[in-house]
Amino acid sequence: MRSLHYYMLGTGTWFMGYGIQGVMFAWLVTMVLRGSPEMVGVAQMTLLLPGMLLILIGGSYADRFGGRRIAMAAQAVGAFAPLLLLALLWFDALSFSTMLVYAVLMGCAQAFVTPARDGLLNQVAAGRVQRTVMLTSMVQFGMQMLGFLIAALADTTGPLVILATQSLILAIGVLGFRRIPRLEISRPANHALMKSVIEGARTVLSSASMRMVALQNVAMGMFFMGSYMVTMPLLVREVYDGSAQDLALMNGANSLGLVLTILLLLRIGDVRRLGRALILSQGIGSVVLGCAALAQGFPIFVTALFFWGVCGGLAMTMSRTIMQEQAPDEQRGRVMGFYSFSFMGSGPIGALLSGYLVEQVGPQQALLISAGIMLVIMVIVGFRASLLKLGEQPLEAPAAVE
Repeated sequence: MRSLHYYMLGTGTWFMGYGIQGVMFAWLVTMVLRGSPEMVGVAQMTLLLPGMLLILIGGSYADRFGGRRIAMAAQAVGAFAPLLLLALLWFDALSFSTMLVYAVLMGCAQAFVTPARDGLLNQVAAGRVQRTVMLTSMVQFGMQMLGFLIAALADTTGPLVILATQSLILAIGVLGFRRIPRLEISRPANHALMKSVIEGARTVLSSASMRMVALQNVAMGMFFMGSYMVTMPLLVREVYDGSAQDLALMNGANSLGLVLTILLLLRIGDVRRLGRALILSQGIGSVVLGCAALAQGFPIFVTALFFWGVCGGLAMTMSRTIMQEQAPDEQRGRVMGFYSFSFMGSGPIGALLSGYLVEQVGPQQALLISAGIMLVIMVIVGFRASLLKLGEQPLEAPAAVE
């Protein structure tokens, strides 16, 4: 139980820092530096690009050296990055290129901390994987909301205090991961790095249900993440003439929907038909996102994002649970790395695509196009029996592919 508490401390502090970053990075690039839509897309792509390039390697290292050690090191890098940004602001040296340097540092930290943290989940779950995924998701989005609230103060306190707070929070999380006991399991210590990565990918691709989860993750990264990180901040700036507080409110409403869904799931108990719940939540979420694009007024837009978060809370919990339950113990870091790769790896493409769409047709139309494409993809995924039938019989983890 103590291990779970320390795990939640490490996880919660990362996402509180990530919540602060989600507002501050968009605010600095979009509203302080007044970046064009294409520049905003490039900046967000740079933040996501290390995940696409390194997250499978991060998963392999988590299996080889232990998730605890990798999570500590990666989060320590994350704690350093805001201090760099703070120094640039102090010396009035902030520019678009220096923001890209910060983006690379934080992107690299996330590429390693994400699969390491996911690989630790089964160690602290004590056999209750779906419930632990729900608890972790609740902590994740609850702490993100606190991060959004802290970042919302940037207009009044200034960015230096916010960045210093972000760094301190992430440093506390390093101590949390450090207190998780070491666990000795069989690890492929002598395997070449690339062979280790390929084995994890083959294990995922050999499972029909995990393939479908990865496919919908790719679509979500391209059309949901790209919209969230690029289109929506530009929409708040250009349509609603927003501020840092408005960006925080937008993010907070989405996270509140996520948290309330997870609280409801915790009360109801384990969901049996995981695949069906995943497909329905993503399909309905696409429709809700389309409604957000057509919203007449900022309050209606924020309300739509709240309900989008409600759908996202169910979708993300179901997809993570499917992957956690089917991953072989000795490959969990790599399997969860591939899971994150399918989402984060498509994010840079989505960020560039969203920036281009906003440049061509405007933010509202760009959001509507992304929602429509995502809906079509989920209809296609919905015809796959591998996900629809998931949960009608007990899950069995596939054998690790060597």
